[in-house]
Amino acid sequence: MASSSKMASDPYNLNKDMVNTKSSKKSFHALRVIVLCFSMICSFYICSVCLQQTSQHFPHTVVVRSRISEIPTPPPISTETEVDIVHFPRPKNYSREECVSTEVRFFAILSMQRSGSGWFETLLNSHMNVSSNGEIFSQKERRSDVSSITATLNQVYNLDWFSSAAKNECTAAVGFKWMLNQGLLDHNKEIARYFIKRGVHVIFLFRRNLLRRHISILANSHDRNLKLLNGTHKSHVHSREEARILASYKPWIDPVSLIPELETTGRSAMKALKRFNHTNHITLFYEDVVKNTTKLQDVLEFLKVPVKKLKTRQVKIHIKELSKQVKNWEDVYSTLKGSKYETFLDSY
Repeated sequence: MASSSKMASDPYNLNKDMVNTKSSKKSFHALRVIVLCFSMICSFYICSVCLQQTSQHFPHTVVVRSRISEIPTPPPISTETEVDIVHFPRPKNYSREECVSTEVRFFAILSMQRSGSGWFETLLNSHMNVSSNGEIFSQKERRSDVSSITATLNQVYNLDWFSSAAKNECTAAVGFKWMLNQGLLDHNKEIARYFIKRGVHVIFLFRRNLLRRHISILANSHDRNLKLLNGTHKSHVHSREEARILASYKPWIDPVSLIPELETTGRSAMKALKRFNHTNHITLFYEDVVKNTTKLQDVLEFLKVPVKKLKTRQVKIHIKELSKQVKNWEDVYSTLKGSKYETFLDSY
């Protein structure tokens, strides 16, 4: 009662207590807001530091999306997580100008000599947004060690590599071709890690008929020594007459070493497929691309560039049946007949 009487006698005491209570609540909420803001600022600072550290290794790289896909490739490849990484390179020696915001994807054609990679690359380079820069690792100093390889790759993928194929400013896909015997398998672990980290699209290109490849290698070696075309060696030609001259040579094939040679080639291809199986990749065979032009559309879709008709000026050199391309065909035929390579005798 005394309390009630006191409150009644001084009605402002209640209001004063209410005001004090409200003030304390406001102070508590203000403190929460301050703590929240401080947490957000700290989080933003930590994220910015992490991004800066990442950009020091791989500048101008953005992960835009990831999806699960199964790429049907022979031999069967297990389902892998495909992380689609796009880049916005800033070349050191020129400006990309209006194309500075054009996203760029990286690729590498992994192949073997005389497997159609030169022909395939000219097709890709006929696309206005694709730049494939040839066999950049044909020079040994560029593949002498992992550091040299990485420096070369960074130069290509930063659009600082100058070649006749370079589209420079408006390139949407940039890459090169890499032969298996050019240091690729020697440093496969480090290179695979680089490909995965930078989102390099790997295109395997092989020949099904290894006998035809073997004949092409022998004929190309012969022309390198004799230079049949007016004293000039040409691995690829642009006229029917040049192709006829080069195809006139019939190599002699050692029947004793033939099967071991084919086995070695097959093992190299399988080793490459295994070592780079975890990359984002597609596998092509030269014969399939020649017979089915939709395979080229698959490649453009794989690189995520606009699908266009591709063209090349190159002319195929060896178009005759195998029996007319080898000097000692009877020996070759009897060697492969009944072996696991028998199908090479009749197939394209």
